[in-house]
Amino acid sequence: MFYLAELFPTTTAASIFFLVYALWLLSELVIGGIIPRSRRRGAPIRYEDKSSRALISLSMFVSITIAFLFAVSGTAALPSLAFYLGIGLMIAGILLRQWSIAVLGRYFSRTVGVQEGQAVVDRGPYRLVRHPAYTGSLLTMVGLGFVLQSWGAVLVLIAFFGVAFGYRIHVEEGVLTSKLGDEYVAYAKKTKRLIPYVL
Repeated sequence: MFYLAELFPTTTAASIFFLVYALWLLSELVIGGIIPRSRRRGAPIRYEDKSSRALISLSMFVSITIAFLFAVSGTAALPSLAFYLGIGLMIAGILLRQWSIAVLGRYFSRTVGVQEGQAVVDRGPYRLVRHPAYTGSLLTMVGLGFVLQSWGAVLVLIAFFGVAFGYRIHVEEGVLTSKLGDEYVAYAKKTKRLIPYVL
């Protein structure tokens, strides 16, 4: 029987991975808002998600499953040092996503919508990119691919991320532009979507 721990360079490395993976899941459940936060004031005027949240959930489940299958089969293998790069990227991604959510504060929502009185947030990580929480997710997903020590896993995770989050960003920016108007248009002109000065 194949054990997941055998994917990693050492038993210590396996323990580190499971700890970071648990931190990722916990941060999404509690801090990231899957479990509703009672301290949040206000509510979106109306949700305009257009199934983007469901697409993200499905794409993450499918891509992570495929990534682990790549790792188990040894497809497009990377050297064991890639594991440590991956752990660093995962931690950086988790921290960036949670920082972004904290800066957004009560305006954060898992579904696309604009709250009463909402304004453009352009401080913290939002000074450089419009969707830093998604950048954090991208770093975490790419990190997972490196942790699994497979180029195939990295590419699969990036491809699924690109499709699902690309659609989500398209939907979200359409809503923000229509609801926040010129303020958001001006903000969008001076920032990139995900990667500062690049993308």
